[in-house]
Amino acid sequence: MTKADIVEKVQEGIGLTKKESIEMVEAVFLLMKSTLQSGENLKISGFGSFIVNQKADRRGRNPQTGETITIKARRILTFKPSSVLKEQINRESAP
Repeated sequence: MTKADIVEKVQEGIGLTKKESIEMVEAVFLLMKSTLQSGENLKISGFGSFIVNQKADRRGRNPQTGETITIKARRILTFKPSSVLKEQINRESAP
């Protein structure tokens, strides 16, 4: 599913115009991005949690040359689905 598909589903489900649907979806994604970019975690009840973690500097190795390098500290984003979402996915895929 793409962002365009989400806009279409919002348009059909709520009955907004296409322009209003695009604005609504963009506003939600912008809010999510800014929340995560600031380092805050994002929890959507019944869906899951987006968690921002900090990774420290670490040693690595260039696989081509074998040279030891330092991999810079960075933030990573992980997603943990809620138990409700896991149950729905497994229930629908069962034979």
